[in-house]
Amino acid sequence: MNKNIILTNQEIEHKIKRIAYQIYETFVDEDEVVIAGIASNGSVFAQKLAAALGNISNLKVSLCEVKVDKQNPQSPIQTSLPASEYANKGLVLVDDVLNSGTTLIYAVRHFLDVPLKKFKTAVLVDRNHKKYPVKADFKGISLSTSLLEHVQVVFDENGGDYAFLS
Repeated sequence: MNKNIILTNQEIEHKIKRIAYQIYETFVDEDEVVIAGIASNGSVFAQKLAAALGNISNLKVSLCEVKVDKQNPQSPIQTSLPASEYANKGLVLVDDVLNSGTTLIYAVRHFLDVPLKKFKTAVLVDRNHKKYPVKADFKGISLSTSLLEHVQVVFDENGGDYAFLS
């Protein structure tokens, strides 16, 4: 399998910092923002965004992990925080790659049952192959790829993050 690197570690760090600034600009009037990452890579990306946001702002940042069954997205969604913890707050739903939009749309639907002050979405890579009317408010990179190509983001705990197309 041939790996075509589309984002290096340094580029990913730059994208994370840029998205963190965009989130801060959007939620500057809020005291707190909840960063909800879709397990598993979206959750890692959310942690990195939360850390970057903590470095540039005085916003209180809460992390929430969102578990979506990607094979059966209609099944109930689990969150690491109870709904009362994110009700009436600003929330950013985060995933690493926006492919067809299936995972993101079902996760969005889950959060629509809770009153939120502001609700935004963020992805590192937007593939532009959506089956559903969902968009990323904040994105690192947009790619027009063929349906046969696959985008994968690797978050390495030793700091060797990268994204590739195969």
